[in-house]
Amino acid sequence: MSATPTPAPLLIACALGIEHLALRAGERGGSGGPVTVLRTGMGPRAAERSVTRALADPALAGAAVLATGFCAGLAPGMHPGDLVVAEETRDPRGSVPCVGTELLVKELVRTLPGRTVHTGPVTGSDHVVRGHERSDLLATGAIAVDMESAATLLSAVHAGERPVAAVRVVVDAPEHELVRIGTVRGGISAFRVLRSVLPAFFEWHRSLLLPRR
Repeated sequence: MSATPTPAPLLIACALGIEHLALRAGERGGSGGPVTVLRTGMGPRAAERSVTRALADPALAGAAVLATGFCAGLAPGMHPGDLVVAEETRDPRGSVPCVGTELLVKELVRTLPGRTVHTGPVTGSDHVVRGHERSDLLATGAIAVDMESAATLLSAVHAGERPVAAVRVVVDAPEHELVRIGTVRGGISAFRVLRSVLPAFFEWHRSLLLPRR
């Protein structure tokens, strides 16, 4: 009798303590395999180091990797609490295409009815983007920016072939910059959304485990 194959693990990577807290608060199980929520620390270098180290663990061999947390929206009309599903992540070292974007959008809409979900390229930065930098990045076709997603996914695919994705919650947008009044309210909204996204992540992960026809 053949042994049942071990389900592929899922690594969910975020940068900040508050992001990690939101994800842990929302964790209820229900993924198709073991799940690790990794706090990488802030910035692309910290993300690269943490993810590379984590994926060197044999327990995470072949793990699917999903980068998440907060981001700055680049497009006019974005609001704190909106969701961004990356079609690809970009940084100066290259771009990484994401897997299962349509499924993630579908599951996020189902899990968080009424929340706006944006799709498009997500670009990386090594600092908080403000003012004219935002419009410069929008001109490249990116719809959101954060400091870790691109580094996380690039490190993940360098460590071995695997499905990768990035889902971010807008905490800062062109008409709602962090330096303005309302920042706290926007942050609370983004925190609540991030706390609620895990069922969509788990459904994405389960879909990866289904036999391909």
